[in-house]
Amino acid sequence: MKKFFKRLFLLIVIVLIATVVWFFKDGIDKANEFESRQPLTSLVDTVRSNPRYVPYDQVAPSLYQATIAIEDARYYQHGAVDILSLIRAAASQFIPSIPRSGGSTIAMQVVKNLYRQYDGTAVWKAAEIVLAHRLCEMYSKEEILALYVNIINYGDGYHGIDAAAHGYYGVEPSQLTVAQTTILAGIPQSPGYFQLSDHFENARAKQKLVLDAMVRNKMIDQAQADQIYQEPNSPTVLDPAWRTVMIDGSEIRKQYGFQLSQLFQSHLLTAGL
Repeated sequence: MKKFFKRLFLLIVIVLIATVVWFFKDGIDKANEFESRQPLTSLVDTVRSNPRYVPYDQVAPSLYQATIAIEDARYYQHGAVDILSLIRAAASQFIPSIPRSGGSTIAMQVVKNLYRQYDGTAVWKAAEIVLAHRLCEMYSKEEILALYVNIINYGDGYHGIDAAAHGYYGVEPSQLTVAQTTILAGIPQSPGYFQLSDHFENARAKQKLVLDAMVRNKMIDQAQADQIYQEPNSPTVLDPAWRTVMIDGSEIRKQYGFQLSQLFQSHLLTAGL
């Protein structure tokens, strides 16, 4: 019986290793395919050339803290992938007491938003990990954070922190208050559900989770969190001039081909519709 279980264990290990090798081989192939058509550096340059791009040091620091706390708490402790987060995300699918999470790091989310071709398959997830690793090799943590806040969806058609700061509050990103940044940081996880125009109470509930995460990660203490939560942060302008219409690149590609998809995305990243 011992010999049977030993062989069974060995077989399971071999299957797992083979699966991992297959997973990353396909991921590398898919990542290379994407980069052959649209290099990662080219997409980053396109974002940075956008007139609405805001450099790292021109954004309120509290937005970065809040974003890290709620999206990727171990951001400065791992590379492209946070193995602990992936394990926790997998466990959360089976253990009700563990809060549901996706396991994606900020770098992985940047890749997903740059290529906008996520199809939910394991091959894409592997490619996303490979591309995120390449991103982390070429750019600093601060540069990747700046990319994230400049391309992420903050709801109500506001893509990027420049649009969100002006669209919601009529201020520069550097002038956002902590109360404002902590509510904005929670929106990207589900923009339609947390956008401030018609789901402000949902966003407030999410802000509480953001503040709790900041306390948990020792960025602020509980007294500061309580005070921040009491400060006003409802949208003051909701300026439509800062809204951008986004098109799903995968849907365009299905109908018109990859080149037209990239043409549309390049235009949207630089100018919008």
